[in-house]
Amino acid sequence: MVRSLLPLGAALLGASAVLAQDPPTCSLDKKCPKEAPCCSQYGQCGVGAFCLGGCDPRMSYSIDSCLPAPVCKDKVYKMDSLDRYKDISQYMGDPDTADWVGQGEPLLYNGNVLLTMPPKSVGTVLASTRYMWYGNVKARVKSSRGAGVVTAFILYSDVKDEIDYEWVGADLNTVQTNYYFQGITDYGNSGNISVPDTYNEFHEYEIQWTPDEIRWLVDGKLGRVKKKSETWNATANQWNFPQTPSRVQLSIWPGGLETNLEGTINWAGGKVDWNHEEIRNYGYYFATFAEVSVECWKTDTPPGTNKGRTYWYTDALATNNTVVDGDKPSVIKSFLATGLDPNKGASKNVTLDPAQTSAVHAIPGGSVLAPGNIPGIDSPSSSSSTRSGPAPPCATSGFSQACGEAEDATNTNNGARSVDRTMGASAFAVVVGFAALLLL
Repeated sequence: MVRSLLPLGAALLGASAVLAQDPPTCSLDKKCPKEAPCCSQYGQCGVGAFCLGGCDPRMSYSIDSCLPAPVCKDKVYKMDSLDRYKDISQYMGDPDTADWVGQGEPLLYNGNVLLTMPPKSVGTVLASTRYMWYGNVKARVKSSRGAGVVTAFILYSDVKDEIDYEWVGADLNTVQTNYYFQGITDYGNSGNISVPDTYNEFHEYEIQWTPDEIRWLVDGKLGRVKKKSETWNATANQWNFPQTPSRVQLSIWPGGLETNLEGTINWAGGKVDWNHEEIRNYGYYFATFAEVSVECWKTDTPPGTNKGRTYWYTDALATNNTVVDGDKPSVIKSFLATGLDPNKGASKNVTLDPAQTSAVHAIPGGSVLAPGNIPGIDSPSSSSSTRSGPAPPCATSGFSQACGEAEDATNTNNGARSVDRTMGASAFAVVVGFAALLLL
């Protein structure tokens, strides 16, 4: 489905047009302004990292405001190191420098990656730096546990096509599957697969995605199939079937955050208990990822090719026949750059301070939520937004936000309250520009 680093260079003095208390918002009906042309997956406009993974060309100033997306490559990610992980504030769009980009607090433990959610935070999200345009992806996962705590392993495109596995921590014997076309909410798309003890035992979860069908497999056994032929929307005259290049996203996020909508909290199994056994014993909720493998779709003709360097769109319709597999660059030279001017700021030696990146709207998010559709939220035309800007009253360390316990009356808990602003897309995810992957 379904959640950011030292003085600014002189070049930022010329960016006053994009400075604001809150970033401009964007949707299908409200595109980003020219001075902040890129619409992040959280429905906010900016430059820099806003224009990389998760940038929605349909809601941006123009179809070419977003940077092209790096094409698929077959790879096995062992998840036994964080050397190939970069925080969103450090990634400039070159997939050769990182396999994963995200926000939050990923940790290494016993040769695996833990995605953590400390008290009063909004979790962690990782997203692959390369995109899949059909193919197979597998992940060996132990889910989190606890009411309101959600683990996600999804495919999520910049135009909000989505294929999900999600685990609700209140039910450790079920994994939920789902799919969406361009973020359009349809609760009839979901389906459950029974899996024993998702918290204590590793299981292998696989998505096989072709232009004709989606297959969900657990431990090599087929659990569900959805055929494209079953998704025709006669009213819209289109297939409501995921069909555009997507990133792999992994996340843990608080579906049961008390400020979420009631429908989301109920779906997540209730409110998060910040005094849960996991918090008392370890200091955080966590989900464990042991390995992720990607096998690209093999075809000589589109859709689904991966012959070039990058994917991009030619039309805001954003269906698979509008995707180009070509050789445009995916890298920005500074966090002032956009798809319209990827070299902007290159000669200014611009560095970004984590405390100020939100002010220049170059780093989306600041809290993680899932990047897909969240049950209980019915705004399919909007992208996910976990916060509308900096939240000074919340103590931050890296990505984690301590937003729950107000030390005095001036602490308004803005970071947590911002989850209320999430519109149609869920997940987790979790990075989400990221949330807040996240997030995502």
